[in-house]
Amino acid sequence: MKFVITLSTASLLGLISILHVYWAYGGRWGSVAAIPSRVGEYKPAFTPSKIGTLIIAILLLYACFILLVQGGYIHYYFIPNTIIRVGCMVCAFVFFIRAIGDFKHVGFFKKINHSVFTRNDTWLYSPLCLLFGLTYTLLLF
Repeated sequence: MKFVITLSTASLLGLISILHVYWAYGGRWGSVAAIPSRVGEYKPAFTPSKIGTLIIAILLLYACFILLVQGGYIHYYFIPNTIIRVGCMVCAFVFFIRAIGDFKHVGFFKKINHSVFTRNDTWLYSPLCLLFGLTYTLLLF
């Protein structure tokens, strides 16, 4: 069970990272559903920069790497140690906080519920972040 959860989470993180690279280089597929809207408007709440999107892609790949090392799937050169455990704790914390949200635009406790993003956030993005956080927590023990 741990094998399936770990590898599926790593695969999803890798795919999401690739999607962010695609968006950073001008791709538009799925971008409307990935950015929250302002209250009462259908305009995006912010416009992500190319560099910011690439940074998110790199952080997602790093989170995937931490997951694979902590799970024992990358073991030739890297041994799970204190730094990887701390990274695993940070990733779990970040994904749990993302699932809870900011109480306005994102997360399970958001107040704005009128856009494509909010529907996707309720049924896909926040549950995935919760799954990711639980996977990191599972690998810590």
